[in-house]
Amino acid sequence: MSSFDIVSELELFEVNHAVQNTQKEISTRFDFRGQDVKIELNEKNKEIKISTESDFQCEQVYSMLENHFYKRKIDVQAMDPEKATASGKHIVQVIKLKDGLDSDTAKKVNKAIKESGIKVQSSIQGDKIRVTDKKRDTLQNVMAFLKEQQFGIPLQFNNFKD
Repeated sequence: MSSFDIVSELELFEVNHAVQNTQKEISTRFDFRGQDVKIELNEKNKEIKISTESDFQCEQVYSMLENHFYKRKIDVQAMDPEKATASGKHIVQVIKLKDGLDSDTAKKVNKAIKESGIKVQSSIQGDKIRVTDKKRDTLQNVMAFLKEQQFGIPLQFNNFKD
């Protein structure tokens, strides 16, 4: 029996690099010179905090961060931006990072596999979904099907066994 696992794992060291590259870009950009603009990653709480002096600057920093996510091959679906809030003379935006497969999303993925018409066995096992079948090609069809779907979180396929 061939099998593979569906997981949603966030590589925090890649996110850290993306945040550091965004900080470097902020320090070199002319339009941010002399401005109080900060971006920082809190790995423990899995969130990124952007602090700027205006809404426009906040949007610019967020788009720079998205570009660096793309460059480091991190799925931007892993970011869950909250509404920017004003505190004093600063605009603060907190971006939560989605890591792990929660039970609701796991149920949606499992249901999508069952409704796809592809004959495989899939079961939720904690924070991953195990998909098994006799044929390797059928499992690859499931992977291709899931890559086309949008579940709001990035999905990875690992632990492929023949």
